[in-house]
Amino acid sequence: MKKLIVVYIFLLGLFALYLFYYKSTSLNETALEKAQEGIRGNMNEKYVMVTFQAGHDYWKRALKGFEDAAGALNVSIEYRGAAQYDVHEQITVLEQVIAKKPDGIAISAIDPDKLTTTINKAIDAGIPVVLFDSGAPSSKAQTFIGTDNYNAGVMGAQEMASLLDNKGQVGIVTLPNQLNHQERVKGFLETMEKDYPGIKVVEVKDGKGSEPISRMAAKELLSKYPHLNGIFATEAIGGIGVGSAVSAVKGKNKVKIVSFDTDKPTLDLIKDGTISATLAQGTWKMGYWSMQFLFHLNHKLTADSKLGNISAPPLPPNVDTGVSVITKKNVGDFYGQ
Repeated sequence: MKKLIVVYIFLLGLFALYLFYYKSTSLNETALEKAQEGIRGNMNEKYVMVTFQAGHDYWKRALKGFEDAAGALNVSIEYRGAAQYDVHEQITVLEQVIAKKPDGIAISAIDPDKLTTTINKAIDAGIPVVLFDSGAPSSKAQTFIGTDNYNAGVMGAQEMASLLDNKGQVGIVTLPNQLNHQERVKGFLETMEKDYPGIKVVEVKDGKGSEPISRMAAKELLSKYPHLNGIFATEAIGGIGVGSAVSAVKGKNKVKIVSFDTDKPTLDLIKDGTISATLAQGTWKMGYWSMQFLFHLNHKLTADSKLGNISAPPLPPNVDTGVSVITKKNVGDFYGQ
């Protein structure tokens, strides 16, 4: 009899454990389902990416990241941009986007000051805005996602110094009104002055985001400074123009070029030796995290007093998406990305 009671108690214990396990599993599955539902939107939500020089290859990876994040979140996106390197055209495009009242806007700003009023207009209208690639720090946008551009300028200076054996004359072709390029030039200049006193930066010229103008700027540098050893181009279009000028006037491999980005023409110029190195940015990550952050702002999953939520954790003010150096040795790894 006692053995039978022990068996019954044992069986009841097993049954109780089964019920506990079943209930716990069900609760966990329900919590997981709710969590998964909580980070998904619906296709009626629309988020917009706004750039400039909209047809350029540079934006393709950023847009792909934006699309990939939108697919994971089950929301819709749109891509808009100024066709030219023109701040007034970008302001007009942004005004048009704001009028359609999207659920969020990710923008790369041509000019850090002239875009601020329009960016603030969107935020004051309750539209989340994040900045990527090129910022506008005086605006009310909460976060910037992109390259640590000062550090990228430091890396450009280090690469140039290595190419020139720490001595020579260098020119710069840049976009002086755009914040990310200002920071690249500053990092380059300060690093040369501090760490490489044998290298003199002779002049900084405006390439205006144009291949022909950058080519002309490089030709002027080559003519004015016959002993020029290197040119630092802070963006891809300028690098292509500089490469064309160096090839035509001085011949390949005589003047070292350090450029930016990984569009196919730039990679081709590295492959044939015209450009010595380029700095690859994390453009896919810029687009991906821009979309994620906009979704969090729109769904009040992060703190934003302008959007009526101050209790959740805030977004980081800056997200560094990283830089890597591409030379002839590793250029093949970057085709097709």
